[in-house]
Amino acid sequence: MTAHFGSRLRKGAVTTTVAALAVAALTASQAPDVLVEEQGRPTTTGAQPTPDLPADDTATGNSRYYTDLPPLNSPNPAPTTGTTPPAAGQTAGEAGVPATVLDAYKKAAAELARSKPGCNMPWELLAAIGQVESGQARGGKVDANGTTIGKILGPKLNGNGFAHIQDTDHGAYDGDTTVDRAVGPMQFIPSTWAWAGRDGNGDGVEDPNNIYDAALAAGHYLCRNDWDMATDGGLHAAVLSYNNSTEYLNLVLTWLDYYRKGAHEIPDGTGPVPSHPSDETPSGGSTPPATPSPSAPGRPSTPPAGNGSASPDPGTPTPQKPTTPATPSPTPTPPTPTDTVDHLENAGTAKLSATAGDAFTPRISTRAETAAGSPVAKVRIRLTIAGDTDATFAGGETVATIITNSAGVAVAPVLQAGEKTGAFTVRATVVGRVLPGVSYAATVTARAADTLTRTGDTALTCTPGGEFADQVEVKATYKGAAADRVAATATLIKSADDPTANDKGPYFKDADGKPVRTLTALETDANGLLKLPKLYADDTTGTFLLRITTTGGATLTVELTVAAPQTSPSPSPSTSPTESTSPTGTTSPSPSTSPSA
Repeated sequence: MTAHFGSRLRKGAVTTTVAALAVAALTASQAPDVLVEEQGRPTTTGAQPTPDLPADDTATGNSRYYTDLPPLNSPNPAPTTGTTPPAAGQTAGEAGVPATVLDAYKKAAAELARSKPGCNMPWELLAAIGQVESGQARGGKVDANGTTIGKILGPKLNGNGFAHIQDTDHGAYDGDTTVDRAVGPMQFIPSTWAWAGRDGNGDGVEDPNNIYDAALAAGHYLCRNDWDMATDGGLHAAVLSYNNSTEYLNLVLTWLDYYRKGAHEIPDGTGPVPSHPSDETPSGGSTPPATPSPSAPGRPSTPPAGNGSASPDPGTPTPQKPTTPATPSPTPTPPTPTDTVDHLENAGTAKLSATAGDAFTPRISTRAETAAGSPVAKVRIRLTIAGDTDATFAGGETVATIITNSAGVAVAPVLQAGEKTGAFTVRATVVGRVLPGVSYAATVTARAADTLTRTGDTALTCTPGGEFADQVEVKATYKGAAADRVAATATLIKSADDPTANDKGPYFKDADGKPVRTLTALETDANGLLKLPKLYADDTTGTFLLRITTTGGATLTVELTVAAPQTSPSPSPSTSPTESTSPTGTTSPSPSTSPSA
């Protein structure tokens, strides 16, 4: 990294006035929206970290990140062939993002623009977080599929300088069966990846070590709760949910601003690797410097002047090695509410069923209890939707975390059925504990109608070989309300007692103009209306039946008539060839030629 003034922030390490001023000058010069409090503690207007947000409710478990900042005033290098030159004030290394990593960020942002347009996710935000978390996958050390060459693991989250998060994945992602560790280029902890993971490269696997998967998962994670990255409030809340630290937020905003000013593609594996982790000590090493031993009473701490081999004063006793005081026993930490939970119980939620597109009722309720059956308040319960379904909680998420109330009950957000019918499961677990969960069975049934009526009452008639003047239109209702998007079938049947398709009489036409007498895959519109295609008649006359049925059992039979056209009656013959009717109604003889006398 190019050397520059104040090259990094150290978490909690800036305590002197000089350091505070240096950090303030650096931060203010790069991120206009960032302010610095006294003693070098940065904060951001309009956003503060949430003090009671547990580490395992963040993407990274508040694990280590890199505090290296972009340079301030570096010379603009000569453009590299085939790449876009960096903006003024950026070096080729710092402004460059490895090609595969950059592609992953841009593809993730494009997918989110389609699936969650209200989030307004910029790829530069993903790049800023990727830089802070792993230095863009350690300078872009990834293979052709985007998987990191070697795993990127954070420190053990064992409570020693970090949060304590017990193992949740049995070592599947982080190789640790005792505690969790942040994994991959975007540093997800396993418990978060279990529900936030995505398949970003279409290989059928959700791998936190793959930059395509991790970037897409990070984008969806930041876009949950309807947060909008185009607003300060949404942006700050989302970043703080990734790592609950104001210093982290300010650092990400600095890199975001930097990348927005211009970034370019560099070859994989050529990016700079950050070198200043957030848990670095003030001296820059991994451990604090040793404290010098105290001098003996009454003796100088430096040897007296002379030949350098002064002998001890014979009248002065030899100093004794100071005794190490006994280590006091640590004060026991009082148990948290989560520690007292013994099991979860279903708090009265019956089997859940909803029609496609509707909300499930009642809402899922889960109770946390001690071994004695007492309720436990202020416990985080995580609800995860599992199975082949497109059902979601309000806001479009498949995971919700809620806190138990004073009765120990956590009431889930509204569960919304999708269009995919069938059964699925919602699983409730305790956040921060490995305890048996509670499963709730849910079923989505197809949209239904119980009544069908024609919207018009005109008789449906046609001449042989012609077409019916009116199209058949019906309205579907369910319990009196319009039944939208209900599947229907229309069949020209043989008789009221024989519902098989007729082989003569009226017919519909397929795309090729050929006669068909059964239509499937029909669906009512948003108002419950369904208009059938035009009907045609062959040369067979008579009365025919059209039967329409829907999901839910609604049935309507419509009568169709095919009859030859009526002919006009012939004029009646006159009573006498020599008589005609006058306009007055009297009969007068027709003129005739009399024979000559």
